[in-house]
Amino acid sequence: MIEDFLTAFIVYFVVIDPIGTAPIFLAVTAAQDKRAKIRTAIEATLVATLIMVFFALCGSWVLQYLKIGEPAFKIAGGVILFLVAWDMLNSKRQARKRRETTAPALASNFAPDFVPNLGLNIADNAGDEAIPSQKSTKEDSGNDDEPENVAIFPLAIPMLAGPAAIMSVMVVSADFSGSMVTSLTGYGALMTVMLATGLIMVLTAIAERIIDPRLSNVFSRVTAIILAALSVQYVIDGLAALHLITSL
Repeated sequence: MIEDFLTAFIVYFVVIDPIGTAPIFLAVTAAQDKRAKIRTAIEATLVATLIMVFFALCGSWVLQYLKIGEPAFKIAGGVILFLVAWDMLNSKRQARKRRETTAPALASNFAPDFVPNLGLNIADNAGDEAIPSQKSTKEDSGNDDEPENVAIFPLAIPMLAGPAAIMSVMVVSADFSGSMVTSLTGYGALMTVMLATGLIMVLTAIAERIIDPRLSNVFSRVTAIILAALSVQYVIDGLAALHLITSL
């Protein structure tokens, strides 16, 4: 039971990568104050947890509906997890996450500035129509819950509950579906990792000046080696289940 918990915990922790996510979280929430960052971290963790639990519960039904066997899914999941580990070893995954997460945030910050300017030009040509000014538009947009929007996208999706994380939770859930004890062990590992993820982001928001990007980079590379070994084992298990090789 302890070995199963550690296996699932390592897979989830490496794929979700809360340590490597910390500097990206700071970049996305750079315009927020400390309290807003903490609220964003909590909301993003809750949304990502709900998504992961949904696929953990319904993953086997999806496989049955699509008529995908467990060995084939293990092989596909192992290949994808290996590619994730390879990207982490080559320092590409964090750069990709930054592109995916900072672009929507920058777009949302700059978009309101352009719309009022266009509206002002139209008002000058049309006459004395009552067109909202740029200042009032910014105030209206300020009423939107920016931390909540950033928490859902891009923090929860795709930074935390990305394709690799969803694939891993479905693979582990299918692998741990033999008994109630093993299933609860897998869910417990998932909840533990998500709790640790939220805690790390909250602590990052509180002590953002202490985080050293080089330290998180080294940690991500070390854990990537573990993920690569686990992904290869998934492929071996899938091939062995198809009787293509002898189980090691």
